[in-house]
Amino acid sequence: MFSTLKKISLALAVSAASLAFSQNYSAHSHNDYEQKVPFWYALGSGAKSVEADVYLVNNELFVSHEQKNIQKERTFGNLYLKSIEKALDLGIIKDQPIQILIDLKTDAEPTLDKIVAEISKYPKITAQKNISFVISGNQPKPDKFNLYPDFIRFDYQSLENLTPQQWEKVGLLSLNFKQYSVWNGKGGLTEDDLPKVSAVIKKAKSFGKPFRFWAIPDGKTSWEFFAHHGVDFINTDHPKECAEYLSKLEQRTFKNTVFSEVYQPKFGYENKKTPVKNVILLIGDGNGLSQISSSVLANKGQLTLTQLKNIGLIKTTATDNFTTDSAAGATAFATGKKTKNRFIGVDSDGKPIPNMTEVLSGKGFSTGIITTDEIVGATPSAFYAHQKDRGMEKEIAQDLTKSKLTFFAAGGKSKVSGLNHFKLANSAVEVGESKAENLAYYLSENGVPQVLKGRGNLLAETVENGLKFLKNKKKPFFMMVEAAQIDSGGHSNTTGTIVTEGIDFDRAITKAIQFADENPGTLVVITADHETGGFSIPHGDMETGTVEGDFTTDDHSATLIPVFSYGAGSENFIGVYENNEIFHKILKALKLQ
Repeated sequence: MFSTLKKISLALAVSAASLAFSQNYSAHSHNDYEQKVPFWYALGSGAKSVEADVYLVNNELFVSHEQKNIQKERTFGNLYLKSIEKALDLGIIKDQPIQILIDLKTDAEPTLDKIVAEISKYPKITAQKNISFVISGNQPKPDKFNLYPDFIRFDYQSLENLTPQQWEKVGLLSLNFKQYSVWNGKGGLTEDDLPKVSAVIKKAKSFGKPFRFWAIPDGKTSWEFFAHHGVDFINTDHPKECAEYLSKLEQRTFKNTVFSEVYQPKFGYENKKTPVKNVILLIGDGNGLSQISSSVLANKGQLTLTQLKNIGLIKTTATDNFTTDSAAGATAFATGKKTKNRFIGVDSDGKPIPNMTEVLSGKGFSTGIITTDEIVGATPSAFYAHQKDRGMEKEIAQDLTKSKLTFFAAGGKSKVSGLNHFKLANSAVEVGESKAENLAYYLSENGVPQVLKGRGNLLAETVENGLKFLKNKKKPFFMMVEAAQIDSGGHSNTTGTIVTEGIDFDRAITKAIQFADENPGTLVVITADHETGGFSIPHGDMETGTVEGDFTTDDHSATLIPVFSYGAGSENFIGVYENNEIFHKILKALKLQ
């Protein structure tokens, strides 16, 4: 048995040792002994508390849900005490707290006396201050709590006060949730139940002891509710899923303090046949519908984006993959042809395809790119480069020197050289004031900082001034704007990055919509190359701008992507179509097909 346990222990050691125990809540493995691997499964999952039903039969402590199902090898010593000692020997249990909740199913005092005698055989365990044994079920009266050794604590199941000496022996306070609510864990508590349950939790916590409800609904919605309402131990029959959920709950939950001032579009183009002269294509990298929704909810329920009327959907698959990456997705937008993942500006055979900036510059247009990525990143490079792999940064940078771009603003200055025909601007304001023939503005030497790391309003300011620069050319223009780091939040499964980068994207969208209102004949198209993270929004609070995100992957997904459009020609972008149709619809709006 111990050789098997040692293998299990070693496999779990890295997981258990890496767990963060900074939260005030933890999974409690209810009826832990019914797991396929009792104790070890909960420990490796990150649960801080396990529960065992114990019967005293023929002077032996057995662990079982019912006495009739007792098996002679499943003793309290075998399943728990020996396992705890082995975990100590292997260094798996170090400083993290571990609670063993022992539910006595037979007469209190003889069963507890035997519990004390068995635990006392393991001085290595009793010497550990972080391992506690808490007695539940049939237990002595509180006036007898102090008769038991220090390693024994009690699960008090009442809101009646005790003496200070009795409270010292209480390790846990537990109540039956069903006495206060019949909530099934779906949606939220009723208006009547919520204040009642909240008051009970507040009263229980006032005694200064860890608190647990038993008989709670067992699922993510209830886990989130009880964790955020002060319950210390969350009862669950799914310790791995619950512990993993709770361990990342704070990372996934974000309270927003970055806002986009919502602009009300004028819709002056409606019922007019103004020819399209300028096109602004805005791409939120990784910005699926849930990402957009999170920014809406965190921005008090509205964005400038959500004021728009014309909405479509695009399908994003690559030619060689069910899901696309940014290279193939942007290439579809830029060239009108789907291609393989990682390909930049080339077809599925690796042959270069004319891109939007090349086509339009040949028609007398000025062209520009703005991105919060490096200029050699996959999305921006699809609009000027032709390479068979997005990782070929030197070759992509060389393509930039031969591009037809009039203007670009991006990170990654250290990746580029030989742009002698581009004058360098040193600020967004300088971009708007420049009379240069060709202009470059580097936002950073390498990667561009995220909003949460101090970027401020740089994207919107650059868009505003980039549009001013192109307008001053007195020529029609095309500009691609990428909000690159929504994608980073999806890959890292970080809700705060998704929310703030999405709101920052909306500030850039606002500048584009305002420009379209002030300059009739401007078409604005807003979309994304793909969704990232399999992101969803299970919980939150719109009043406080709080959003909890959840994720199914750290990669891209193949979900349909929204397309919003505004201005002259925007009616062409309604419906459901392939991503490469964006290219053709833009040319159609410009009457260049």
